[in-house]
Amino acid sequence: MSVDHYENFPVASVLCPPALRPAVVSIYHFARTADDLADEGDARTDERVQALRDYRADLAATVAGQSPSSRWLHVYAPLAREMHRLQPPLLHDLLDAFEQDLAPPRYLDRAHLLDYCRRSANPVGRLLLGLYGVDDPTSLRRSDAICSALQLINFWQDFSRDGPNGRLYVPQADLDRHGLSADDVLACRDSPAARALITELCAWARGLMKEGAPLALALPGRAGWELRFVIQGGLLILDKIAARNHDSLLHRPALRVWDLPRLTWRALTMRAAS
Repeated sequence: MSVDHYENFPVASVLCPPALRPAVVSIYHFARTADDLADEGDARTDERVQALRDYRADLAATVAGQSPSSRWLHVYAPLAREMHRLQPPLLHDLLDAFEQDLAPPRYLDRAHLLDYCRRSANPVGRLLLGLYGVDDPTSLRRSDAICSALQLINFWQDFSRDGPNGRLYVPQADLDRHGLSADDVLACRDSPAARALITELCAWARGLMKEGAPLALALPGRAGWELRFVIQGGLLILDKIAARNHDSLLHRPALRVWDLPRLTWRALTMRAAS
């Protein structure tokens, strides 16, 4: 199951072993609640900052085996039961990213943006691999590539949502190379230069996804099959952007129910270079 509210997070899907589902759900609710604190409702920025600080304090208490506040017991009670299987620094990394979302910088170059992905997306993959007992360097590197690719794909999918909210994830170096300004993207001004920019950004994300894709073929059983669907879902979004000549400043592509047969076929026939 892909939850649109929190970028392509797989939540206790039918492919996830039952024994791992409570841990997966606890991670999801931790991340989604933090996302809501940073992004939902009408709270002022200073109120969101304080809420995330309080949320982090409750995480620290839970990690230390102490009682958190009563404010988010629905998050921290189940998380505490699964903490022995989790890696607390990765949970703190996620909170770092949500805090950054409150005053997002203008990203200077791709390395700058990937550092954000390192905290906003990559911890999810590493947490899930940890549940499966996978921690070798090659698998972790491939997981990071997949998660960063998914985060980038979400950005290139969401121009029409992020622009009106003043959020810009295109590195300045890429804007400069195509002769575009931040205001051009924020205002969703379609142009040949903008489409050339999006073409290049999508190729970057696709390259990262292909770099990580062998992980899905290396992981055994349900883990590998679940990851195949995650990878192919991201690639299908890129294909939808390309099919409309990279007009995602104007049109937001999305996966629909009728995409499932195509997605299933791709997962079944996936090869390392797919």
